[in-house]
Amino acid sequence: MSPRRLVLASALLSGALWAGAGLAAPAGEWQTYGHDKGGQRHSPLRQITPANVASLKPAWTYHMRPESTATAATPDANAEAQRSAEGGAPVPGRAGRSRFAGSQVTPLVVGGRMFITTPYGRVVALDPATGKELWVTPIPGPGQPSLRGVEYWPGDGKLAPRIVFGTRDGRLIALDAATGHFAQGFGTSGVVDMKTPEVLQGAAARFYGMTSPPIVFGNLVITGSAVQEFPPRGAAGDVRAWDVRTGRLVWTFHSVPRPGEPGHDTWEPGSADKRSGVNAWGFLTVDQARGIVYMPFGAPAFDRYGGDRKGDNLYGTSLVAADARTGKYLWHFQVVHHDIWDNDLQAPPLLFDWTGKDGRKRPAVAVVSKNGLLFVLDRVTGKPLLPVAERPVPASQVPGEQTAPTQPMPLATPPLARTGFSLAEIADLTPELKQGCTDWITKNAMKPGALYVPVGFNEVTISFPGLQGGANWGGATFDPARGLLLVNTSDLGQVTALVPSTGPLPYERGPVSGRFKLEGTRLLCQAPPWGRLSAVDVRTGAIRWQVPLGVTDELPEAVRLTGRPNIGGAITTASGLTFIGASDDSRFRAYETATGKLLWETRLGAAAHATPITYTDVGGRQLVAITATGGSFLDSPLASDTITAFALPEDRK
Repeated sequence: MSPRRLVLASALLSGALWAGAGLAAPAGEWQTYGHDKGGQRHSPLRQITPANVASLKPAWTYHMRPESTATAATPDANAEAQRSAEGGAPVPGRAGRSRFAGSQVTPLVVGGRMFITTPYGRVVALDPATGKELWVTPIPGPGQPSLRGVEYWPGDGKLAPRIVFGTRDGRLIALDAATGHFAQGFGTSGVVDMKTPEVLQGAAARFYGMTSPPIVFGNLVITGSAVQEFPPRGAAGDVRAWDVRTGRLVWTFHSVPRPGEPGHDTWEPGSADKRSGVNAWGFLTVDQARGIVYMPFGAPAFDRYGGDRKGDNLYGTSLVAADARTGKYLWHFQVVHHDIWDNDLQAPPLLFDWTGKDGRKRPAVAVVSKNGLLFVLDRVTGKPLLPVAERPVPASQVPGEQTAPTQPMPLATPPLARTGFSLAEIADLTPELKQGCTDWITKNAMKPGALYVPVGFNEVTISFPGLQGGANWGGATFDPARGLLLVNTSDLGQVTALVPSTGPLPYERGPVSGRFKLEGTRLLCQAPPWGRLSAVDVRTGAIRWQVPLGVTDELPEAVRLTGRPNIGGAITTASGLTFIGASDDSRFRAYETATGKLLWETRLGAAAHATPITYTDVGGRQLVAITATGGSFLDSPLASDTITAFALPEDRK
């Protein structure tokens, strides 16, 4: 074995021993999507600081697209990304003519290797110091490896470390972390078919897959799923746990409760049977010390009309805590009752220690979602730590619909994204934008709406934050030293009407349906900001600072700082930095965590709709890495295939 390989093998073993012993991971690694199992996305590294971050330069760039596919047809990953961003199941096997394919991958760095999935049907291990390939494993079959990355298992002393991930056609795969070989003894030659008859509920197998990585707890790998959003009956969104050594199914948590299970009575009799949706298509987190898994569930199908499912519909749009060893229900908090706004929970539930006014520390979990609201709960009991009240909301005028009379509202933290619109708030950044939006609104007799205002019947409603606004799957990061939770949000309104249908439900979306923007442009029709980065003092719930995230290059320079729609999340470091891509303006930025001051930005070859990481290489150099391909439901141009790592020049460390 070469000296270089020996160093890498030694580092891999060291990482396995640290994680296997239940100790904190080495400071320079990024071992799971959220850095830690509680999803804080906070690194203890301090080499890159507010004083020197402006000196960051690219250290290496890796191109995910194999050279042989440069002009060949590739899987239509951009369309897949748009579907998966809303939690809908991908349709495997479709081919497109895209030169590039979209990725939202957040790499892991463990034991001297960086692990990534690519939208070109490959899983790759890189040298995190140089970006050089260490191994490449093609994944056969029509379904791509999960869009957002892999999870790591450190081994158990008998079996070597593994990486595990799902595919868009419903397979769970384990690879040997050192070699990339399919893990023998796991399922059939390293592959488990997740599309069991119980979970499909009679639906076609193509309506089940995974787009986000699973999470490992002990020797269990716990999985969510992407399922259909329409029609209402289909594959179940159950969360399941598998033995990471053998692939054996260990437990199942029914996301739509069965008869006799808690919550079944929140559904109109018969309406829960074979109901699809209510799936954890985003990220799970785990309190390792207490053995609790936190599962954020999306809305029931169909997510715009619920007349066929009267009731609160647990566990739709709810955070559910369960025993991570058995799947036994512990508690739930429903963020939206009887969700008809597609307000999915999908961001990682963020675990941290909360200090109240009495100085006492309590275990907490923070929840953000598409509605732009922040809830802080006791993670053992599910009770709010910051006050919440049920507030009356408008009733639906759609015949047959029966909306919930109240919805939970946080009282300490104002909404982090726009939750309403009036005609006085039409964007006037240019005369053409104002006139174009005014004419469009008038022509279609649009009705301004607000949070929890139901979509109108034969009446086009302007809804905020919209289907894809608020805090999406990127979620929040937490700086424990400063007590700040940081979250990026989009003010991306939606225009929709419900109209009569001849399909399985009496209503469907009307012909005027889409984002609240000037047709043919990237310009939104409401006054800015259009995207934000906010810091919340979790002790009080107060917003410490809030800044526009992103610029609109098409606008005159004096009005470009509008903020932009964004997908992906931020990370924080102990030195006081917040790194984020996410915005559709193809920038990567660093902010001062304490103040929100922009300290550094660089332009990328495409939008970075992913969450970055930071780590140290074998020489102790700190790097920050980000994926930038474009794509996603934001319609960012598919313009690149890169993962780029940035570092300080040698003389600035």
